[in-house]
Amino acid sequence: MSTEFYKKILDNNKKWVESQLALDSEYFKDLSKGQQPPLLWIGCSDSRVPANEIIGAKPGEVFVHRNIANMVVHTDMNMLSVLDYAVNVLKVKHVIVCGHYGCGGVKAAMGNDSIGIIDNWIRHIKDVYRLHNTYLDSIVNEEQRFNAFVEINVKEQVFDLAKTSIVQSAWKNNQELFLHGWVYGLNSGYVTDLNVSFNSGVDLDEVYQLKF
Repeated sequence: MSTEFYKKILDNNKKWVESQLALDSEYFKDLSKGQQPPLLWIGCSDSRVPANEIIGAKPGEVFVHRNIANMVVHTDMNMLSVLDYAVNVLKVKHVIVCGHYGCGGVKAAMGNDSIGIIDNWIRHIKDVYRLHNTYLDSIVNEEQRFNAFVEINVKEQVFDLAKTSIVQSAWKNNQELFLHGWVYGLNSGYVTDLNVSFNSGVDLDEVYQLKF
């Protein structure tokens, strides 16, 4: 069965190439010349949340970083490297943090079960819960509390993006850069704009405002 699946995805690639070339014989030649995406997408690793498909974007239009529960961890060199390249080399104008309802990482952070090495990553999500525990614990319905936590986690990650030296340096240099927070509905396909947006660091607590 696993061999059949592997063969199937190789065959699918060939069919995809053929279908693209049928539409545009120069498609891959043009694509190989470089990328100038206007958007960096920081999303969850969940296989049901594909960045390009959700927003109808073509290859070359979205620079993507994904991890469990779409986290912006200030010591994560992988995320920081992607962010730095997107902002300072590709000059993206928008960064979207997109979470999704039903996120397994967020759900795990609401409990105490040990899963494995991922426990260390989940700890960052638990820190978000601790910051908002009074509000979250006041929500009696577990599903509503889960959904609220997903939304709050996205908002906190947008705040954490704004706190990075990479983003603040871009703003200091008058670079056009907007940060946004979205949540995707697995059962609907629609995204919800959480209306947490930044295009400068003026709304950050003073302790986070870096001086260059």
